[in-house]
Amino acid sequence: MPIKKLIEVALPLEKINEQAAREKSIRHGHPSTLHLWWARRPLAAARAVIWASLVDDPSSHPEQFPTEEEQEKERKRLFNILERLVVWENSNDEDILAESKAEIMKSTGGNPPALLDPFAGGGAIPLEAQRLGLEAHAHDLNPVAVMINKAMIEIPPRFAGKPPVNPDDRGKFGMNTYKGAAGLAADVKYYGELMKKKAFEKIGHLYPEVKDENGVPHTVIAWIWARTVKCPNPACGCQMPLVKSFDLSTKKNHEYHADYSVKGNKLIFKAEQGKSNKTGTIGRKGATCPVCDSPVDFPYIRNCGQEGKMSAQLMAIVAEGGNGRIYLSPNEIHENCANVEKPDEVPNAALPYNPRNFNTPNYGLTGFADLFTNRQLTTLTSFSDLLTDIAEQVTKDTLATGTPDDNIPLEDGGSGALAYAQAVCVYLAFVIDKLSDYNSSSCSWHSSGEKLRNTFGRQAIPMVWDYTEANPFCNSTGSYNNMLEWVVKCVTNFKSPAQGYVRQFDAQSDCELRNIMISTDPPYYDNISYADLSDFFYVWLRNSLKTIYPKVFRTMLVPKTEELVATQYRFDSAETARSFFESGMLSACKQMYIYARDDIPVTIYYAYKQSETDEESSQTASTGWETMLSAIINAGFSITGTWPMRTEMATRTIGMGTNALASSIVLVCRKRPQDASQITRRNFINELKRELRPALKKLQSSNIAPVDLAQSAIGPGMGVFSKYKAVLEADGTPMSVRAALAVINSELDIFFNEQDGELDRESRFCVDLFTQKGFDTIDFGTADTLARAKNTSVNKIAATGALYAQKGEVHLVDRKDLPEKPNESMTWLFTQQLTYAMEKGGIDASAEVAAKALTGLQQAKDLIYRLYQLCERKGWTNEAYAYNNLIVSWNDIIQKANDLKNAGLVEDDDQQKFDGI
Repeated sequence: MPIKKLIEVALPLEKINEQAAREKSIRHGHPSTLHLWWARRPLAAARAVIWASLVDDPSSHPEQFPTEEEQEKERKRLFNILERLVVWENSNDEDILAESKAEIMKSTGGNPPALLDPFAGGGAIPLEAQRLGLEAHAHDLNPVAVMINKAMIEIPPRFAGKPPVNPDDRGKFGMNTYKGAAGLAADVKYYGELMKKKAFEKIGHLYPEVKDENGVPHTVIAWIWARTVKCPNPACGCQMPLVKSFDLSTKKNHEYHADYSVKGNKLIFKAEQGKSNKTGTIGRKGATCPVCDSPVDFPYIRNCGQEGKMSAQLMAIVAEGGNGRIYLSPNEIHENCANVEKPDEVPNAALPYNPRNFNTPNYGLTGFADLFTNRQLTTLTSFSDLLTDIAEQVTKDTLATGTPDDNIPLEDGGSGALAYAQAVCVYLAFVIDKLSDYNSSSCSWHSSGEKLRNTFGRQAIPMVWDYTEANPFCNSTGSYNNMLEWVVKCVTNFKSPAQGYVRQFDAQSDCELRNIMISTDPPYYDNISYADLSDFFYVWLRNSLKTIYPKVFRTMLVPKTEELVATQYRFDSAETARSFFESGMLSACKQMYIYARDDIPVTIYYAYKQSETDEESSQTASTGWETMLSAIINAGFSITGTWPMRTEMATRTIGMGTNALASSIVLVCRKRPQDASQITRRNFINELKRELRPALKKLQSSNIAPVDLAQSAIGPGMGVFSKYKAVLEADGTPMSVRAALAVINSELDIFFNEQDGELDRESRFCVDLFTQKGFDTIDFGTADTLARAKNTSVNKIAATGALYAQKGEVHLVDRKDLPEKPNESMTWLFTQQLTYAMEKGGIDASAEVAAKALTGLQQAKDLIYRLYQLCERKGWTNEAYAYNNLIVSWNDIIQKANDLKNAGLVEDDDQQKFDGI
């Protein structure tokens, strides 16, 4: 029996989730700001999972911790280390890291394993493995992901402790003052500034200052353009601008808009103070000519774009003022500066046919170069071309420090003058890549924040009508200085001396590593088209680095054929796409089985939630989950645990008012014994009942968000299913994963239905009525029959204020109309009072209600989970969100309620606490 690791028994989940969510708001120095990547795992979650997968659980050492009390005491000590380890500010704390590494060494006999992430992506997992002292291996098929990982775990350790070579910093401090990659970061900053200076000498005239009405010059931040097409009305013929809004700034007390007048067949724009009284010219249904009011449909606009008849007109200029942004009218000088020829050679390739993520080809923007203005192309290619000069200068300065030149390139493992110069250029290429994200014609102006939106505000490249062109030579959003600063701060934070190894490799093939640790975050079915999206950056990276990493950039675009996603448009049907993903994921999991050590669990992140209904069973299934679980189990693993890692803040746009999944479910897996036995369906269900109930109670007690409970319950359920070689149906055939998931979900329903039996009679009536009608009305006779079945009466419940019953009509009273005084004797009423307080006043208001309770909080908490499950099944999204939000904040509510009681701020003679609820 292998030694159980901490992750297989217990985790301080709340603290990990708190830090994982908090991390999304941390920018400066965070690796996510080195280069954009989609769906990154938070460092806190990755760090916690790796550490807890290596450290033994105290129950595995009864000789040291013979009693449960001693085991729990030791577990709390380990939790204390982990809770400090996951805090962002402690990422490079030498004392905490040393303490954490010591526990790893103790649990691994002084011989910690190497770690492989075969789907490395944004690199959070290998980076955290390296931080914890492990030899880290990062593999990915996507060359953009490969370069991100090289920049994080392969290049910095190779030049760790090396002082800067640039003439400004050289010799300023002692040789030992540059820890980690601090010296490299200093050189990236120096030569980055040098590259900007050279670029400005070459193209600075394209970005002139602008004079205000008093003739005072200002640095331009951005130019706001409107795409235009000719009005199809022959009596008009106006070159009509396609504008979503004429408001330039909606910031309070600083409102500006672009007003216009008509001159001939053209609009003349003028920046004015105040909000616009005109609506935009384009919306979801098409456009309207601002001159003749003729409606213009999208087919016409598409034809104009495809025939090259779409142009652009300058609408306003945003500049730096003494007290914030100023908005100025267009002028001929600035229009002419943007009117430059397209460079002879620009990185380009055809945009993919991917209607879900790319809209621009419909309007004639069919190549990657079409996503940029000619001025932007000139700027980006100028910076990229300068990398050759910078590399020569870095090499020269490096040799001047006495560093030998071994003429071994960076790609081949070199560490001399040539390799160092190439390393500096890698990070400057990232600066150019980041600049492209903020300098395309898919960028727009954020009028309320008065800032630039980058190209990838979401996982798509949309068609932007009124786009914004940034000034790379200013100091505001989208500038070169900002991009350079982001990269420098990231490199400064790379301090690990442990060497990392990065390969461009297909996860389905054998990389020949053996007896290692596996932790990975595989692609989520068809959720993100990584290869298609990353081509946007690949064409620029290739332009900058193809001579430094010729093997990585040997293809014109990111490889697509082998990419393990079920992107339907690449296949002839959804079924073919699904089959491709299933077989590929099974192959990848089989390789992981070959690589993995027997004594350390494999951890796999999964966050996909796609529901569909099985017509035969009427059961709801999740294609992504089913596919992943099937691959893991059929590859020979059993699932020993699941942990919901909450990685999003509650205020994120997609999460507000929805029940969107906000967690990655971490699947903890072990190799299933070769001699595992079989079991019948009946015995499987019996064992599932025994295992699932205590597991669900434990999950609820940890305040797991209701939105995550069903998928987290898959862990203990699939743990029973996957430990057997097969679960046999009545006809002797093996049970499928889909059928097992249906059984688990059925047992989950039974669990919540059984909890209804613990409610008071009046609350059971309310739950039944809610299940049938929500807050809608039913007739008195039906309600009376339902109430009698619960051994209560409609009038009795109406007397509590929870039910409306008049004129033959009955319905549950809306939360906002309930009595203000908390009534914990009726769990339904008390739960709705708590929920309403949370909706209207947040944690403080809910705590005031909770503080007046004596014994009713646990029942209310159980009911909240039950109500969430009901709402999710019925598609009542807003209602489900209200209950989910309450549980997510439960600990804070209870803590605040206790504070109120202890401070004597609650009118209650009984000062009983309820910390454990």
